[in-house]
Amino acid sequence: MDEPHELRAAARTLPEPQDLRVGFIGAGRLARALSLALQVAGVPVVRVASRSQASARALADALPDCRVGTLQAVARDCDLVFLTSPDALIAEIACAVPWRMGQSVVHCSGATPVAALQPAAAAGAWIGGFHPLQAFGADPRAALASLPGCTVAIEAEPPLDDLLHALTRRLGCVGLTLPPGARARYHASGGYASQHIHVLLAEAVRLWQSWGATEQQALDALLPLLRGTLESLAHSGVAAGMPGPVSRGDAGTVRLHRQALQAVDPDMRDLYDRLCRRGVDLARQAGRLDAAGAVGVEQVLDASPEPGAP
Repeated sequence: MDEPHELRAAARTLPEPQDLRVGFIGAGRLARALSLALQVAGVPVVRVASRSQASARALADALPDCRVGTLQAVARDCDLVFLTSPDALIAEIACAVPWRMGQSVVHCSGATPVAALQPAAAAGAWIGGFHPLQAFGADPRAALASLPGCTVAIEAEPPLDDLLHALTRRLGCVGLTLPPGARARYHASGGYASQHIHVLLAEAVRLWQSWGATEQQALDALLPLLRGTLESLAHSGVAAGMPGPVSRGDAGTVRLHRQALQAVDPDMRDLYDRLCRRGVDLARQAGRLDAAGAVGVEQVLDASPEPGAP
């Protein structure tokens, strides 16, 4: 074991959350929300650095004891540094900053491996990942309000993992210990509950627009449906609460859907087919679709698409 790691291993304790001096490298939406939340929780944020001086100044001005500085100043003055920069810059920043023995360096990327921070570890710092599973908007106060209750994925070795879990509890969030090698899968899972929902709703909006309706009209009708779906998911789980023609083996309705979608856009119909096939498996898993019903739906999906009125 090299000397920095031996010295770091000898110091098995880190400051308590309220005794930390926290800094941020990167001043975007997540940094603004997280820094405000830490301040409210009694954890002082004292330094921020960013490529955008305007963003850094906006973050610092919202906090009583925070000052804008260089990367080097953040590393010098802070016990815990959050890297909230774009993912592509994390490894570059880790190489460029003069880290010091015993401090903690944590990135907030969902997918980037913690190993991207290896230069900090080589200097004797503790390294880890801290990713709130939440989408943050442009309004920092609204983003702050959305943070409590969300899950934070934590990947670190002791004692840093204990510190990050303690911070998570102070923020009113739920800590998730993420094993090494699972970050990309974990982050991709979030895409299905966030990014891909936008894609699916965009497809639905296109269908409304095909008869002259507006996006707002579509959203006014579809968002209450989505909210009801989320309530059903919360109470019944993923498989048992799934609605729709596939779940009840209604092959005739699936056929009509395919005809209509084929007329609007064959690629849209292809996506529908793929989702329906996954839906058959899900309905079978829940015991809501018997073998005969599954075969009926699959036969419709296997058939060549028929032309229909848009």
